[in-house]
Amino acid sequence: MDAPLLAIENLRTYFYSRARRAFIRSVDGVSLHVARGETLGIVGESGSGKSVTALSAAGLVSDAPGVISGRIQFKSRNLLDGLERYVKVKERDGRVMAVEKDDRGWRRHAKTSMAGVRGKEIAMIFQNPRSALNPYSTIGRQLVETIRLHTSAKGESEAKELAIRWLERVRIDSPRLRFDNFPFGMSGGMCQRAMLAMALCAEPSLLIADEPTTGLDATIQSRIVELLAELKAETGTATLLISHDISVIQRLSDRVAVMYGGTVVETGRATELLAPQAQARHPYTTALLASIPSTETIRRKSYLQAIEGEVLDTIDVPRGCRFYGRCNRVTEGVRERCAGLEPPLAEVAPGHKLRCWLYPA
Repeated sequence: MDAPLLAIENLRTYFYSRARRAFIRSVDGVSLHVARGETLGIVGESGSGKSVTALSAAGLVSDAPGVISGRIQFKSRNLLDGLERYVKVKERDGRVMAVEKDDRGWRRHAKTSMAGVRGKEIAMIFQNPRSALNPYSTIGRQLVETIRLHTSAKGESEAKELAIRWLERVRIDSPRLRFDNFPFGMSGGMCQRAMLAMALCAEPSLLIADEPTTGLDATIQSRIVELLAELKAETGTATLLISHDISVIQRLSDRVAVMYGGTVVETGRATELLAPQAQARHPYTTALLASIPSTETIRRKSYLQAIEGEVLDTIDVPRGCRFYGRCNRVTEGVRERCAGLEPPLAEVAPGHKLRCWLYPA
């Protein structure tokens, strides 16, 4: 079996809350991998740790006092190697009292380690393209800068022609006219297409798409999803797709990882894990699927099923299963284990792993 393009092992991304003198465990022991040419979809509610996982992989967690540990292996490099030198955690009686971080050193080291990787080998498109684009620069100018920085294009004119071809490739109408538009003069869908052109123009090995359809109306969402599928087929770029919309994950992903409370609770092939006839499924995954509108719910005029309770506070993580307080499938036979012991991510079928005491390996 070939080595994965990206292998995330036991990733922990914590943010220290001085007010509560405790860590916010945004990502807490996540292990994932993405093969070359594959799309891995990460799904879960807001606050489950999806975006912080993506930002960690792209080397974009730098604000003090963010702390990352674990391993992010991209091709032959560990992107986190050496960062631990810039953080000191002070403890008293086993309790974290303070975190000291050399933020300038952290940023400098992260910038050096990601040089030649972020933008060229790993590209990212963000939830809100308007906030990600420079409002004082035209779309064309920003795309030309990206092309000149990360490709072998020679000179301004060649970079401009390549930029126009990419605008046309992502289906922006009248690309030569749109080249001189500022972001505020374009719709949200067009800005997202421009972001996609900037991300793919260097032909990266890995594209991280963080909620690429958020904030767009249903018609534009559908077009962006179709465009992502077509570009993946054309370029063969591996994709880490983050979304809270499980229907988008279903349409685009080869494999799926379901996240809750900063950790992965289920992972497997999309065609099997999300299939209606799936034999084993985590209660959280089942609840997410039940919240999707379908022709059946419309025909019966029935209500969608909401997940009771609130998303887990990752400062106060329980000893047992993180979904225990919201789970409607806890039985007397497993109640004690569910409440007192966190289940491992165990394989229940080839390529299918679950973190649930209902399905022992």
